[in-house]
Amino acid sequence: MKLLGKTALVTGSAKGLGKRTALELARMGCDVALNYVTSRREAEEALRQIENLGRRAVAVQADVADPDGAEKLIREVERALGSVDILVNNAGPFIAERRLFADYAPEDIRRLVSGNLIGPMLLNLLVLPGMRRKRWGRIIHFGFSRAAEAPAWPYRSVYAAAKVALVSLTKTLAAEEAANGITVNMVCPGDIRGDFKEKDIGEAAGGEGGAEAPGVRPGTGEDVARVVAFLCQPESDFVTGNAIEVSGGFDPIAKLSALLRQI
Repeated sequence: MKLLGKTALVTGSAKGLGKRTALELARMGCDVALNYVTSRREAEEALRQIENLGRRAVAVQADVADPDGAEKLIREVERALGSVDILVNNAGPFIAERRLFADYAPEDIRRLVSGNLIGPMLLNLLVLPGMRRKRWGRIIHFGFSRAAEAPAWPYRSVYAAAKVALVSLTKTLAAEEAANGITVNMVCPGDIRGDFKEKDIGEAAGGEGGAEAPGVRPGTGEDVARVVAFLCQPESDFVTGNAIEVSGGFDPIAKLSALLRQI
């Protein structure tokens, strides 16, 4: 267990990709802090699963889009498990309905930017002093496929803009904190749907990604979690400042943009 003795905080980890990532880090030896806003039942179940792996765990209710929530989260994690060695910024609000930028309400813009950009910034700021003292740390941001290219993403303008800004922060922090033994990377999942966000690779073997991605098996939570776990290993200290695609080579944004040009 290469991460034995490390404390990992995964935001938005009661279910989905966040939960699958938290379990992977626990299997690698981490004590794990879970975070949720409303999914208390799911968070408690994830907590039991991590404890059954022999690791310490805590589940903290906090909205990372709220400055007070970010401070509360770090305070309670440090009280229960000690300072954070690994921070995975997975949580981030998303509006599923397709919506043109002109149709967004101001409060929607503020919420999306706060949750996807300002929240991770504040959490990074809060954990950096402890990582610097130890001269070791791992920060992982979650993006989206091709985020590093700053692509147009019709109907997802605000979410995409916040995540693209997070790419810049990833690269800047990686450069600033390298001398302190801290790496900063972004993982960019592709279109991993529904229950597959918590599934193992074996459960998707032989499956098809559908008409949009012929010949490509569905992506799973394990695909993403394995990349996060690799980036967190001590031997991965040469890998920093990257936005790493986990998409099966499929580009749903480009396909949507092409369809829009035909309208």
